[in-house]
Amino acid sequence: MSEEEFTGDGGGEIIVGQDLSLLSIEELERRIILLEREIGRIKMDISAKQISKEAAESIFRS
Repeated sequence: MSEEEFTGDGGGEIIVGQDLSLLSIEELERRIILLEREIGRIKMDISAKQISKEAAESIFRS
């Protein structure tokens, strides 16, 4: 997996594939929170896009 970076709302940086052995328990827990937030944000965006896609498809079916 390539190393990808993103910043959560709290300004914490997450690097996918980063060595976790040097992070504290608190830092690991923070990463989980940030990643869960990002997953939720992505799922909401997917839902919105599915609704738009279904609406567009219904126009062409009519």
